[in-house]
Order: sequence, then C-alpha cells, then structure tokens
Amino acid sequence: MIVYLHGFNSSPQSAKAQCIRRYLEERGRIAEFVCPRLPHQPERAVSLIEAEIAKYPLHQITLVGSSLGGFYATWLAEKHDLRAVLINPAIDPHRGLRAYLGPQRVYRDGESYELTEGHLVQWERFFVARVHPERYLLLVETGDEVLDYRAAVRKYRGAQQVVVQGGDHTLASFPEHLPLILAFAATR
Repeated sequence: MIVYLHGFNSSPQSAKAQCIRRYLEERGRIAEFVCPRLPHQPERAVSLIEAEIAKYPLHQITLVGSSLGGFYATWLAEKHDLRAVLINPAIDPHRGLRAYLGPQRVYRDGESYELTEGHLVQWERFFVARVHPERYLLLVETGDEVLDYRAAVRKYRGAQQVVVQGGDHTLASFPEHLPLILAFAATR
C-alpha cells in the first residue's frame, strides 16, 4: 500500500500524486494507492494519516512524502516502524516555514487560511532528531530552490539515497524514479 503525503499548500491533485496514481493504475494496482487531502493544521494532518494507515496491516504500508509530506512521513515511519520514500523532504518546517507566516492559499483548490505561530509549535512537536536510516529511500535534486538538499542528505545518512544533479523542488526527475519507489515498497 502506497500512502502518498503531499507537501505544504498542495493537495492530492499535485503533479506527483497524479503521476504515481496513473503509474499504478496502468499496472492494475490502483487499489494499492491512497492520497489523503492533508489539512493545514499539523496535528490534524498527522491524525488523519494515522487513521488512514490504521486501515491496513502496517507491514504492507510504504509512505511516500513530498516536502512537508516527507516531514510527516518521517514522524510516522519512526513512530510506527514504517518504510518511507522522501521526496525533497522538509527537515524542520517549524523553522523553515516561519518566513511564510500570514495568509496562505492551497495551490489546487484555492482554500485560504492563516499560517500562524501555532502551526510552527505543532511542527516542532513532530520533529525527529535521529532516524533509523534503513527505513528510508531519499530522492533529492541539487537544484531544489526551496530546501537545501544537503540537509536531507545529512539527516538521512545511511539511507538509500538518490541525489540528482540539477532539477528543482518539484523533483523534475520524479517519473523516472517510479520503478525504484515500487521496488523499495515491495521490500521489507
């Protein structure tokens, strides 16, 4: 079961979510995919993801998290002993998203909300300082204009890592990594 976790101000309609959905659908495996719409409140997002993963045997679940979704995937992988694919993951949104405090709009559906100090406090509660690297596949591109890919490479040292030269925060090379993602999900 692939549980895809979208990024900050994104949605299940994101390009990567739709790409992996199509890839699985073409292989007759769409029943193995779920992508919940994550609320902007961190505690509610984590609760929603936990409710979703509770529907399946944990040993069958692989989280695939992009940016902020990668941050949530890390928390959940460590808490529930899950495997996770991290795509240009946010390492410390309680620090990194401080610059974005104020009005926000979700890209695909236009929902508006206010990003507050309360969000930062909640994200700090979900920060994981040390990870078990064997749980992770890290996919990053050096041209990420939003997050420093080197922070992810350091944090997930010892994990299986794919570092692509160039690219951007969207992980432009994402489609070519789909076979690797599914192979990683198939191993336990």
